[in-house]
Amino acid sequence: MEDTVPPVIDPRRVPIHVACVMDGNGRWANERNLVRTEGHAAGEQALVDSVDAALELGVKWLTVYAFSTENWRRPVSEVRYLMNFNEQLLLRRRDELNDKGVRIKFVGRRDWRIPRRLLKRIEESEELTATNDTLTLNIAFNYGSRAEIVDAVKVLNAEGIEPTEAALSARMYDPEMPDVDLWIRTSGEYRISNFLLWQSAYAEFVFVDAFWPDFGREQMFAAVAEFQRRNRRFGGL
Repeated sequence: MEDTVPPVIDPRRVPIHVACVMDGNGRWANERNLVRTEGHAAGEQALVDSVDAALELGVKWLTVYAFSTENWRRPVSEVRYLMNFNEQLLLRRRDELNDKGVRIKFVGRRDWRIPRRLLKRIEESEELTATNDTLTLNIAFNYGSRAEIVDAVKVLNAEGIEPTEAALSARMYDPEMPDVDLWIRTSGEYRISNFLLWQSAYAEFVFVDAFWPDFGREQMFAAVAEFQRRNRRFGGL
């Protein structure tokens, strides 16, 4: 993996946690007269490039939005493709990611809608990479932030615990996850889309015009450079 971080980026002020909405796969395919699933396939390299860029930068957490709770409303054929694609993606890439020191984690509801075979691959990938600490790749799958908050509140109620911010944070899908520093969405859309609402309270948002399959190292570096130009006050002066 070639170190290509531009000198404009200050290595002392790299975001700890970067979150990405990988948007625009279908439109990327439509512009090329391809079926939508071809766009999802093309997005795999963008994910690999983003992981490599995060490793080069020294980012510790990268969370990507792979499949939302709302995505079940898509055509059955596309949903079926995405289930199989994510299973094959893990089989193709988990050893490579493990060799790079990447810890793979999944956040989201692991319910009856996810095929058992895919759940098995998820568990295998998490177990294989559990001791890695160079970068945590958090894959938001069957994930919705409102659902996450509701599920955390249900746990609090069941435990009879007073709902404080700290108590709620400790019952999110991954309590270890730090707050998001840099939140990126591709495809030129300006929506949050129910992604990491709780964790992004003080995130810096960067919206990129490129579709996800065209996102890579240069775009990640540019987003981090933009992040470093921001003055983060966290409610202060």
